[in-house]
Amino acid sequence: MLGFNIALGSAVFTAGDSIFTVVSFCILLVLIRIFAWKPLMNIMKAREEHIASEIDSAEESRVQAEALLAEQKEVLQQARVESQTMIENAKQLGEREREEIIKVARAESERIKEEAKSDITREKEDAIKALREQVGSLSVLIASKVIEKNLDEEAQSALVQEYIERLGDDK
Repeated sequence: MLGFNIALGSAVFTAGDSIFTVVSFCILLVLIRIFAWKPLMNIMKAREEHIASEIDSAEESRVQAEALLAEQKEVLQQARVESQTMIENAKQLGEREREEIIKVARAESERIKEEAKSDITREKEDAIKALREQVGSLSVLIASKVIEKNLDEEAQSALVQEYIERLGDDK
């Protein structure tokens, strides 16, 4: 061995020890690289790929969620427009029906009014006809009484007055 010694404090290092330590360290590095570093790097790479795929999946889910949200907003807007249209149509239909009901009610009231006028006119004509018949029969009765009694003008007047009063009592 080389006679090269390094003295540090109370420990003495020889060159052979140093070379052995360096060679042992290199062998340890190679062994760590083969048995620990590559599997560790493979695990780290697999973990990195898994995380990257999860991020991509999350991004894809976010994009799908945004698209679904936009679609739902559009559907909601269409539903609002449709409901507004339905409300307007219902209002217009209600207004038309209201106008139709008013028109029918006015026509019915006009018909009833005309019917009432017709009934009143008919009743009036019937009353006049009945009154004429009574006046006619009273005239005949008065005339027959006058012929029977051959009355003077004052007695005829009293007789007519009496029959008029009796006519008022009959009613």
